[in-house]
Parts: sequence; structure tokens; C-alpha cells
Amino acid sequence: MMLRYAITDPEYYGTTPQLLKNSCQRVLSSNHIDIISLRDKRSDDYEALAKAFLSLKPLFPKTLFFLHTHLKLALELEADGLHLPSNMIDRVEDASKSGKKVIVSTHSYEEAQICEREGAYGVTFGPIFKTPGKGTPKGLEKLKEITGKIGINIFALGGILTQDQIDAVERAGAAGFASIRYFVD
Repeated sequence: MMLRYAITDPEYYGTTPQLLKNSCQRVLSSNHIDIISLRDKRSDDYEALAKAFLSLKPLFPKTLFFLHTHLKLALELEADGLHLPSNMIDRVEDASKSGKKVIVSTHSYEEAQICEREGAYGVTFGPIFKTPGKGTPKGLEKLKEITGKIGINIFALGGILTQDQIDAVERAGAAGFASIRYFVD
């Protein structure tokens, strides 16, 4: 079974700790989710959001809870892991050595290769399908190329909204898929 990775976004999950917590609880209760990541690049108080988000961990012990970019906070609040954007690849080794699982956003085989070498748990690769604001999709063929060469978890990302798309990325060899909208639509 493919790993299922939910990524939050303020547009769908809310911008206050209570709205975020309620939205995450609803999504986690109605879907099988292996990993969920708190992604909010706009908040003035990411720490308050992280505390509300991580307060759900005891209710969903089979789900890994990741924070986005904030290693120190992930350590302090005992998150399971950290998701890093591609412009932070240089921090993969330190984050991995901290004992946290690390997933990195990648857009090329070379980036994924660096992440593997530096000890990442996995990478997202995409966009696979058309998604707002993310440019030309990489497509399933590029995903197939990378899955055969990388030994860590590869999560297809970008425009994954249907079971048919999930089946297609599974056939392409991805370990899982990551999505914002799939879990809330």
C-alpha cells in the first residue's frame, strides 16, 4: 500500500491554532494518512500552530507528524520529522543526524540524489500533474526515471486529486504520494 502524505495549507486548514487543529483532526479522522506536515509559510506564530498541530499526535499514534523548515522547533516539540524545501537541501545532513526523519521537496534527480546521500528519509518529487502556480508538470515518465535510481522513499507530489492518479504514480514506482488538496477536497 502506498504511503499517504498530507501537507497542510492555510487556505484549506485555517490560519489560527484552533482552526488548524480542528481541520487536521477532521482530515486525520476521515482518511488513512501515514504522514502529515504542518506547512504554513505566512503565519506570524508558527510555534502556536505547531503546538496545536502536535497536540493531535496522541490521538493518531500511527501517523507521523512533521514540521516544515523549523528543526529547532521540531526537536523542542518532539515532532516525528521535518520537511525541508529544496532551497534547504544543505541542511538535510544536520536534520537527519538530529534523529528526525527528513523529507525534502525536490524537482530533479540530482536533488533527490543529494538528499539520499545526506541521509533523508524521503523526497517529494514534482509536480507530477498540473497544479496551480507550480509550472510545467514533470509527468509520470520523469517519476519512473527517478524511482528506479533512488533508494529512499519518493513521494509523488503535485496535482494528485484522484484515485486514478494515485494508481498511476504507484505504477511509476513511487513509495507514496503527497498532496494538499486530495485529503480536503
